[in-house]
Parts: sequence; C-alpha cells; structure tokens
Amino acid sequence: MARTMELLLACFLVILGSVLGQQEIDLDTLELGRMFEGIGGISGGGATSKLLVNYPQKQRDEILDYLFKPNFGASLHILKVEIGGDAQSTDGSESSHMHYEWEENYERGYEWWLMLEAKKRNPDIKLYGLSWGFPGFLRRIDNTPFLNNTKTAEYIVKWVNAAKVFYNLTIDFIGIWNERPYEVDYIRILRKTLDSHGFQNVLLVVGDNSWEAVTDIHNDPDLAPLIYALGCHYPGTYAWDQAVFSGKPLWASEDYSTFNDNIGAGCWARILNQNYVNGYMTSTISWNLIASYYGGLPYERDGLMTAEQPWTGHYVVDNPIWISAHTTQFTEIGWHYLRHGTGVGKLDLGGSYVSILSPDKQDLTIVIETMQHDHSKCIRPNINWFEVKKQDIIINLKGELAKFTEMDLWFTQLGYDGNNSTVFQKLDTIKFVNGSFKLSLGLDQIYTLTTVKSGNHGSYPDPPAPKPFPLPYFDDFEGVQVYQEPFNLAQQAGSFEVLTDGKNKFVRQMLIDIPVMWCFAEQSGKGITYIGNYSWSDIFLEVDFRCSKVNASSGVFLASRLDRSGCDTQLTSGAFFGMYCDGAWTLHQSISDKELDHGTVDIHEEWNKLSLLIHGHQIMGASNGVGIFNETIYDIPGSGFAAFGTLTFGLADFDNLHIKTAEDGLAIMDTYFHPHQPLFFQQEHKIRN
Repeated sequence: MARTMELLLACFLVILGSVLGQQEIDLDTLELGRMFEGIGGISGGGATSKLLVNYPQKQRDEILDYLFKPNFGASLHILKVEIGGDAQSTDGSESSHMHYEWEENYERGYEWWLMLEAKKRNPDIKLYGLSWGFPGFLRRIDNTPFLNNTKTAEYIVKWVNAAKVFYNLTIDFIGIWNERPYEVDYIRILRKTLDSHGFQNVLLVVGDNSWEAVTDIHNDPDLAPLIYALGCHYPGTYAWDQAVFSGKPLWASEDYSTFNDNIGAGCWARILNQNYVNGYMTSTISWNLIASYYGGLPYERDGLMTAEQPWTGHYVVDNPIWISAHTTQFTEIGWHYLRHGTGVGKLDLGGSYVSILSPDKQDLTIVIETMQHDHSKCIRPNINWFEVKKQDIIINLKGELAKFTEMDLWFTQLGYDGNNSTVFQKLDTIKFVNGSFKLSLGLDQIYTLTTVKSGNHGSYPDPPAPKPFPLPYFDDFEGVQVYQEPFNLAQQAGSFEVLTDGKNKFVRQMLIDIPVMWCFAEQSGKGITYIGNYSWSDIFLEVDFRCSKVNASSGVFLASRLDRSGCDTQLTSGAFFGMYCDGAWTLHQSISDKELDHGTVDIHEEWNKLSLLIHGHQIMGASNGVGIFNETIYDIPGSGFAAFGTLTFGLADFDNLHIKTAEDGLAIMDTYFHPHQPLFFQQEHKIRN
C-alpha cells in the first residue's frame, strides 16, 4: 500500500508540474546510454568547398578556424569528404584520383588540402570518405560501380592508402555509395581489401541512404562484424526499431541541408538533440560543411557558414556555426549520453534535452532546445506539427553527479520576424543548491550547462565587404598548381585540370567516357564548367582552345546565360557556340538540341580563339578574330552562368579566358566583323534573323 501511494504521489507531482509549466528532470548515472560519436560536416556531394580554396589566405585561415579550431567556433569532431569520381554530385563534379584505369594522381582535388587544414587545427578530428560517382572504367551497364567488385574496392583502398602515404592522414571511416543501392558482396570485398592492406582500423559506415542495411545484417549474421555503424540520410530524428535494436551505432551520416538563416539554425539545433532523443543516433553530420559555391547553384547557402566570394574575401559566420558550438565545444567523441529518462528526453511542454558525460565522469554537459515547429523546419523530411510553450524546469543531479555544484551556462535566442538573435553567449555561472537548479525556458532557445570551462565565442574582425564577380576578368591559369582545378571554374560535367606545356599552363578537360553517374548531368555527353554570376545577362566571352591529337573530343564550345546546373545540367538552355575540330561550327539554344545556325571556317592545328557576345537578343560569334555569325534570338534565358567545355567527352585544351561587359564586347566584335569600319556596331544596322 505504501509503495502504491508513493507511485500515485509521484504521478500527481508530474501532472502538477506540467500544469504549472514546471518539470523536474533527474540526472543519474546508474546506467549510461550510448557512446557519443561526434558532430561533423560534409565537403562534397559535390564541389561544395570549391571557392574556399582560392580565398585570400587571411580570410581562408579565419574561415577554417571557425569550422575546425577547438573552442573557437563550430569545433567539428568529424570531417566527411567526397572521394571524387569525375561525376556531378549536386553542385559540381569532383576529380577522381584515377580518371582512367592506367593512371593514378593524388595531387588532384582540394579535399586533401581541406583534410590537412582540419587536422592542423584539430589533430583529433575524425576523417570519413564516401563516393558519390566513380570513374567510367568501373561502370557496369546498369550505371553502378560493381562491374568488378575487387577493382572497385582496390580503387577505394588506393585513396585510403594515398591519404596515409602522401599526406600522413589517417582515414577513420569509409562509406559504400552515397544514396544509391550497394551490393553486399562489395561490402565483403571492401572489408577484406582494407584488411589485407593494413587498414583494419578503417571502419565501414553502411547505408548512406535509409536504414536498409539492418535488413541485410538480420538476414546474414556474418555481415554484421564487417560493419561498424549504420548510416541514414535525413532520418527526421527517427530510426527503424530494427536498427535501434541491432546493436550497431546509428549515425545521421548526412543531415540538415537547409538554408543557413535562423530557420536553418533552428533545424540544426533541434536535430542535434532529437536525433539521439528520438532515434538513438550518436553522430550527426551536416550537408554541407560550408556553402562555398556560386549562388544560383543548387541548394544555395545550405552550409554551416557561407564563403562564396574569393575575389573579395567576404564570408559570413552564419548561426548554425554557433548552434554546433553548443554541443561540440563541450563534448568529445568517446563521451557517453546519459540514459533516456535520467538525462535524455523530451520536455513536457515541447523541446528536448540531452546530457553527455566524460569517460572519467569528471565533466558533464547538458544541452536543451525549445525550437518551435515553424522555426526549425529542415529542408527534408517534413515533420509533424508540434507545439512548444514557455516553461520552467528543475534539474536535479543525483548520485555521483551531485558532486557538481556549479556549471557554466551558454545561451542562444534565435530571432524571427525581425527580432534580433543572441547567439552563443556566456551567462553567469549557475549554482546547484542541494543538487538542484531551476531554469526558465523561453521559445526558440538553446542552453548548454557544462562543467567544461574552455568554451569560447571566437571572433575575427569583419571580413571585406561583398562585391559582385569582377569584370573584366582574365585567367591564364598560371597561378594554379598543376593537376588542380582552375580557380573560380565550377565544373558541372567532366573534369577540368591545369597542366603544363613547357612554360605555359592551360586547362584540359580530362574525361574520355561517361563515369558512373550519381545523377544524370553527364547524359548530354559534354564536359562543361561554369563561371561567374547567375544574374549575368549581357556578356562577352573569349577563350583559346586546342584540339587533342589523342582521345580527343570532337570539339569545344562557349556558352552564356545558362539557366540550369547541378543534376539538371543536361537540361540547361542558353546560347551555345560550338566549334568542331574540323572547323564546322554550330549555334544552339540548349546543351543538347535546337540548332539555330551552322557553318564552316578554317581553324589552326594548334591554338585557336573562340569569341561569343550576347547583348539583349543579339548573339555574335567569332573564330580567330573573324566574325562568323550575328543573330537575333528571342527564345533563350534572360540570364545565367557563363561556361566553356567540350562537345563530347574527350581531351581538349583551353587557355586565356576573357570575360567582359557587353559594351567592351561590342567594341571587340566591331573589329572582328568590320576591321576597316570601326564602331560599326555602335551605329544603326540590320541584324540578320
């Protein structure tokens, strides 16, 4: 009877507390929850760090500090990078370390550099590699990389080995294939190949889509020991019950993907807590790490911070950086969550809390969020309606946690509808009286209570002011390291890298066949790289080109006002001026069809010059300084990116890229069309239809 009365009284107090807006939360260590495995960001999927590489060093170092430096900004625990596969993977294509089966090159791409910079700031950061696309020599007829699972495994292990041999980087985790079906046989062979090359400590995260890997583990118990963690993308804070009870760590191995305003910050705050509260996920990794790609490309500004102007050095430390800090600056991989009900759970009036304890039980961090539904919506998935109210809570430290008598308190208030935000602000140290502390919670707030004293709201002086992409623009690629992608060129299909011919540097499109496509940008069969400003309308482009003598593309093109990009690149419209290697030329209004004009000119065996001007509805083209067409075209987009590329996959070279205003371009085209009648185009004239 006494025990029954005790339970009834406890229930009454819980109900009374809810009615009064006051909930008691007891923290205890009688039983711990799962091991905390870190918060991270993804560079890749694809080309999301592209513009960061050529930032001025001062601003670049500052940006990297905000991302990786412990006790400064986001202080990330994990960096996940794309293993470049020469295929479009959202905002661009990243170059493979093996374009062809007969070669390897580990100086390509910027992910090596980024991993080195992350490790320089935090030697303990974990590194995780995953492929989106794969080079064409691994492509099976069904557009999967499983033509030969042994070769595909060796391809991945070569990347892991290169990280160690050439960069002294230890890769901690490897995935299978981003958001695409895998083959169980490939998992076995990859694990065996890693082990045989001495990489037993490189752990496999399997899934990178939904929780379907748990079904394979259930059906094949021999598979389970080969897999370290189950990874899911955009889980909506919930995991399958079968996954929860599988005994495997559960990771939100890609999440967030939301515009980085305050709603994005609210999304990040909610899922960082509730991925564990609802779904027992012990690691959450943001796509993407940093929005360092052109505005106008897909998922603009879906990064923890923004850096899309290397020509000025301007960047923005968006609030998701400080939301990250609420957890990352006061925890480490290897700490443990407390158990649900004694340190982890939902707040009665909306919101959530997690508590994370150091292995020696000398430090404790509690993170609380009260994000409202409409202020914390992620781009995916949709979430059911929930309500959050202002409330008071009482935190009671029980058992061995009662030894903590004070904690630092860090606070964020996200502002909406014109209200200001207060982000990651250190408040007065709080004192626990008899193991208890009362906290009043408002709406859209994040609190961190912690015994860790090293928290810091890092800062640098304001970066330079933003400015549009500079015109006129010229690039002879002499300042780019050999084998690297050219600065400011955002390759959308194919692979463009800087090579040298004697003392001259130039750009070569390297793909000779279709890769294992992650999406369908390569279906047009063209290599294409974008540059500039999506709002460009009237613009002049000029580039030198040279056809290859082996494995050659059929020709090259210049293009402007391109209205599609990323996984829709194969659908883009605009003005395309193509020049075949035999001198035949074409004018198209899309990447794949609708020819408007054509003809033939003489071209040189070595370098040639291609020029394109759009001014209103007027389109003019020239070859080697001689005008060849002048059209009035109404049915093309009003604005878009500038670009150049190859008419088919195959080798071709480019150099001396000029971009100018239409006014400057008119003067240049004037000399090309009428060398003996200067200023012709500034007079009244009839344009051929």
